[in-house]
Amino acid sequence: MWKTLKNDMDVVFEQDPAARSRLEVVFTYAGVHAIWSHRMAHLLWKKKMYFLGRLLSQISRFFTGIEIHPGAVIGQRLFIDHGMGVVIGETCEIKDNVTIYQGVTLGGTGKEKGKRHPTIEENVLIATGAKILGSMTIGRHSNIGAGSVVLKEVPPNSTVVGIPGKVVVQDGVKVERNELDHHKLPDPVSDKFKELEQEITELKRELADQKKNTTKEGTDE
Repeated sequence: MWKTLKNDMDVVFEQDPAARSRLEVVFTYAGVHAIWSHRMAHLLWKKKMYFLGRLLSQISRFFTGIEIHPGAVIGQRLFIDHGMGVVIGETCEIKDNVTIYQGVTLGGTGKEKGKRHPTIEENVLIATGAKILGSMTIGRHSNIGAGSVVLKEVPPNSTVVGIPGKVVVQDGVKVERNELDHHKLPDPVSDKFKELEQEITELKRELADQKKNTTKEGTDE
């Protein structure tokens, strides 16, 4: 246990250049507080003290702004940077050396039973505001871009961006996807304007033809 708590502090110094001392980390880092509270709540949960585990997790949520269900399984050296708004579901599994930024949700879709939250493998970075929903695995050494919504499995060594999340880099090689070319994405507003322009052009042509016919009739008279 003491080794685990020490690892939780050591990873802060490796990931955050603003960390100056262990005293500062212990007393001012909400992410560390949330992880330590979770480790105690998880022990209570495993001993079937479900109410006490949930109570401790909710107290931690009140003080840190980070909600971790006591049933979630968290490995060594998890770093939650800033952390406000982070939500980690009951059946979520997080392996070693994972970094999570604020606003991240590791949740379910509301449709599954049993294992309904994601598994995050080693050395994964999940950027600000990303949502990973459902029972799937995020492969080791992957990066999830800020604001992405991930609903499918992510292979190892991948970078994912977008809504829904798509792999754009895998094993260091850019993944070619036509649907990722922004200039080729459908734009319903632009399409509607083009339709209106065509209708206006047609009306102008009809109006010009009508004027010609009227002028010709007047000349004939």
